[in-house]
Amino acid sequence: MKKYLTVFAVFAFLGIVAVIFMLGSRSLTPGEASERMAASGNIQIQTGDMIELPQPVTDGDMSIEKALTLRRSVRSYSSEPLNLAEVSQLLWSAQGITNEQGFRTAPSAGATFPLEMFMVVNNVDGLKKGIYHYQPHGHQLEFIRDEDVSSALFRACLSQSMITDGGAVLVFAADFERTTERYGERGIRYVHNEIGHAGQNVHLQAAAMDLGTVVIGAYRDDEVEGILQLRENLNVLYLMPVGRI
Repeated sequence: MKKYLTVFAVFAFLGIVAVIFMLGSRSLTPGEASERMAASGNIQIQTGDMIELPQPVTDGDMSIEKALTLRRSVRSYSSEPLNLAEVSQLLWSAQGITNEQGFRTAPSAGATFPLEMFMVVNNVDGLKKGIYHYQPHGHQLEFIRDEDVSSALFRACLSQSMITDGGAVLVFAADFERTTERYGERGIRYVHNEIGHAGQNVHLQAAAMDLGTVVIGAYRDDEVEGILQLRENLNVLYLMPVGRI
């Protein structure tokens, strides 16, 4: 009997050790990894990495009426960084998916969804400086360029200080063919309508979060698109720097 009890105790001990090992060595989500690396001052995100964003809040404390009264174009920001939860909420407000059919926070003619969201990171806790591409399906960020482009982008945007002062710059680009294939030349107007919807969403979301933002339309198109090195079928329509007030 003692022999069987000894064998049982050994197997039980080995089982406990295995469970502890698995819990201690589990894979971190990209969000957890970036937060831990940021806390240690060693952000090691690699080009092509997919970063899981915190889930967006869909039932906030501020009413839409209050956010409308607070919405202003803000051009001066503090040096305090943004965080992952904040950029997650801002990107979701622009192009986040809100139901199982894939519909988004901003209306799109014929659900053609011509907009693509990019983000230039200047100062965000948990994210390396560089260029990221928002993926609405999965609510993730793809790290696409490991380069600090803020100075070049600042010059291409006619030296507007918000580009370098903001913690991040949201870049709205559009693939017009997604909409014009269905609606012809009229689709160009629909894309311009859509960019306004998405931009106002970000304005209101920023107001509700006590953050500042402004729409930038004054920039040299070819220079901005050359700096960002987006696909040839994408045209930049808006830039929105965001920072703490």
